[in-house]
Amino acid sequence: MNTLKAGDAVPHFKVNDQDGNPIDSNDFKGKKWVVFFYPAASTPGCTAEACDLRDHYGELQAKGYHLVGVSADTERKQKNFSTKYEFPFPLLADTEKDVINAFGVWGPKKFMGREYDGIHRMTFLINEEGVVDHVISKVKTKAHAAQILEL
Repeated sequence: MNTLKAGDAVPHFKVNDQDGNPIDSNDFKGKKWVVFFYPAASTPGCTAEACDLRDHYGELQAKGYHLVGVSADTERKQKNFSTKYEFPFPLLADTEKDVINAFGVWGPKKFMGREYDGIHRMTFLINEEGVVDHVISKVKTKAHAAQILEL
């Protein structure tokens, strides 16, 4: 797994969100943004994380952040997830794992003694120049907004 680190430039990507709208990394030029990767829509940890970000969205916006969530789920799954929990930020349906691989968050995982490849729950804070400022690799799902706001 070759994960982006602080100081790395974010590679260009263009992937559809939950509504089928193309989201292009160039859309964020001149803006601070947060890209959070989560394993699967509507699972307990992912729901807790995304809902925490939703609940503190105003505070994150006040700090100038734009949020983008990414998983390998389909547009339909992302749409259901977003609609059910009323997320104010886009969720990318990265079914081809273009963004996931570009950020280097796909790799070996262990859960309950089983080994498999999957998405590592990680968050990247990106500055106005498109460079990674911070990487959060140990995400606290129920207090993720606080982790971001503390940086």
